[in-house]
Amino acid sequence: MVDVIFDLKFKKNFKKIKDVSAKSKIIKQVSKLKNHPELGKPMRYGRKGTRELYISPFRLSYLIKGNKIYLLDLYHKDLQ
Repeated sequence: MVDVIFDLKFKKNFKKIKDVSAKSKIIKQVSKLKNHPELGKPMRYGRKGTRELYISPFRLSYLIKGNKIYLLDLYHKDLQ
């Protein structure tokens, strides 16, 4: 099993979300990440080494290191 570590930026942005259904989607996808860490799209250039998972309308940025997944950021797709 993989450990999930939440970054402060992720926690802050997750708390701001008021839509309960969007929060439940994010929680489901994070639980899927535990079983399949390479589910997201690998990033390139300046963000190389990280991965991104699209959870409508948000994007979840994360990093895999060994047996740990670091959830770095959660942001709205339009604010990219």
